[in-house]
Amino acid sequence: MRIDILTLFPQMFESPMQSSILGRAQDTGFLRLVLWDIRDFSESKHRVVDDSPYGGGAGMVLKPDVVVPCIEHVKTINRGPVVFLTPQGERFVQRRAVEFAELDEFVLLCGHYEGLDERVRQGWVDYELSVGDFVLTGGELAAMLVVDAVVRLVPGVLGCGGSAKADSFASGLLEHPHYTRPVEYRGMQVPDVLLSGHHEQIRRWRLAESLRRTRDRRPDLLDQRLLTKEETRLLSKLLDSSL
Repeated sequence: MRIDILTLFPQMFESPMQSSILGRAQDTGFLRLVLWDIRDFSESKHRVVDDSPYGGGAGMVLKPDVVVPCIEHVKTINRGPVVFLTPQGERFVQRRAVEFAELDEFVLLCGHYEGLDERVRQGWVDYELSVGDFVLTGGELAAMLVVDAVVRLVPGVLGCGGSAKADSFASGLLEHPHYTRPVEYRGMQVPDVLLSGHHEQIRRWRLAESLRRTRDRRPDLLDQRLLTKEETRLLSKLLDSSL
């Protein structure tokens, strides 16, 4: 997979993108990550990239005659969709991460300052994504989140094929609790079922705990999910036990 990132601050990506799974994905050839400094496409002597908004108001706006040449140059190399990171975009969720993981390439455009000239959004942007209902200083941190969420789903990146499939949100539910050695720690025990070696009982326990955690922490996810008969039965037992 190839991901090109258009940003005013490419240095922000150097350490995060070279560490852990993302670093290994690049070393092993699963990911090619290319950073572009938008300032390099400014024809101004002082590499000016923004100007005050027409009509007045606070803040500065990224200029179309800088951003568009940057996008057009990158699109001669990367033919994938251009994604603009903005609080006004569609909320980025696991389903969208799965869809992007199936692409061979795409481009991330990081906004900054007060915003981006609307003509750029209308003519050169394919998707607008938001990583949450809050405002960041720029799109760089949001781009890092998108890259991490997408690349870990690319086959071969995690090594263990089942890891990503068991993640929270992958099935529409939050993930069940995890335990490891030691069996007892400061008076707290690992649940007996996990030590039983009975795979079917363990599967049911994990599903029940996933349903419990989702019900307690993100009940909105249950409203969106078409429950199986087994899940409905387990959820009913959980509700009865809480009465």
